[in-house]
Amino acid sequence: MNPEKEKQILQVLRSVKDPDLGRDIVELGFVKNLKLEGEKVFFAIELTTPACPVKDRMKEEARRAVLSVAGIKEAEIQMTARVRPSLAKQKQDLIPQVKNIIPVASGKGGVGKSTVSANLAVALVQMGAKVGLMDADVYGPSIPRIMGVTKSPQVIPGNRVVPPEENGVKIISMGFFLKEGEAVVWRGPMLHKTIQQFLGDVEWGELDYLIVDLPPGTGDVQLSICQTIPLTGAAIVSTPQDVALKVAEKAIVMFNKLNTPILGMIENMSGFVCSHCGQKNDIFGSGGARAYSLENGIPFLGAIPLDTQLRQTSDAGIPIVISSPDSVVAQAFQQIAQNLAAQVSIRNLEGAGSRLAPKQVSQPDASHLKIVWNDGRESIYSTYQLRVACQCAVCVDEMSGQKKLQPETVNQKVFISGIDPVGQYALRFHFSDGHSTGIYAFDYLRSL
Repeated sequence: MNPEKEKQILQVLRSVKDPDLGRDIVELGFVKNLKLEGEKVFFAIELTTPACPVKDRMKEEARRAVLSVAGIKEAEIQMTARVRPSLAKQKQDLIPQVKNIIPVASGKGGVGKSTVSANLAVALVQMGAKVGLMDADVYGPSIPRIMGVTKSPQVIPGNRVVPPEENGVKIISMGFFLKEGEAVVWRGPMLHKTIQQFLGDVEWGELDYLIVDLPPGTGDVQLSICQTIPLTGAAIVSTPQDVALKVAEKAIVMFNKLNTPILGMIENMSGFVCSHCGQKNDIFGSGGARAYSLENGIPFLGAIPLDTQLRQTSDAGIPIVISSPDSVVAQAFQQIAQNLAAQVSIRNLEGAGSRLAPKQVSQPDASHLKIVWNDGRESIYSTYQLRVACQCAVCVDEMSGQKKLQPETVNQKVFISGIDPVGQYALRFHFSDGHSTGIYAFDYLRSL
């Protein structure tokens, strides 16, 4: 291509902006395979998600822009998409082909979180994404029934598990491994092991999004998944009333402590429209989650009304986005899926942003640790003082907060023999005296 003509074309394409990312398609690197044949120009626009709701508008804006260049009479534009991954060593080691892990969480039960997770997963597939759905609600697994899964996981050599696929979604759940009427009665270590197996032992293959349906609350499963794998961000489901929002806030606080971004809030059971008279009745209220999002600077992903058909389709194992794609409820799920995908793109473009995290961790010598933080500050620690500052249950009484570890019992020459990342919020140190149960959150390390 004539270099001058290429420069002119790229210059006019700078007028086309991605509304979610707030930057032009040339700066974002979306313009691919640009070539010119006579008076006709060819190129592709590669978006960050197939769920982009304005791709047709962007295509038309790009077409008009290039036709404004002197000597260009025709434009052939191909719209493609490549979901960008969140980058983290732990994810690369455990599930390298899964680009983004998104837990769907709530502070309390009964808010329809599993139904939301299932329909979001299917909606993302309908938009062209590769999606997995992990049912981490070990005590009350309901995803197999909501998704209508009739097949079981297959175990292949190497003790690997091939998940069944339904409606284009790969699915794993404890519900596949329980007999009818059985219940899971497990403590934390068993739950942690199950989460690790659901992530690391399942043949997920290449996925754009792995949606994780979490149990309600802020317990062992939530902590385990945040410790096991860095998450792209969480979606919080709440009903509109104040009592539900107050409990949902606890889930938000938990994710903030674990350095996991909140991608947005979803308001479920947001008003009810009578199918006979058309009158709207706000049984649980409406707009509460939207107002909370605005007040707290959290993206609002959308609202889903109460609907008898949604309950019926979930019980029947046919998600409403499949059984009734033109219904108000299905369209609400489709809009939320688009908004969620957009927030993932924004998050991955911005990276860690302003969240405190180590940029580099090193040991200048056996008795010191050095951390260079992502804000440029450097911290030097005595490994002895780090060992004494451990806050695990062995070293500190969990009820009273009183120190149980006696500093004089720790060898002054103790050193760090290994360092492991814990999710994206902490580090675990292995000390030469055999101690390795302490998790040092980034905020705590910074305070030291």
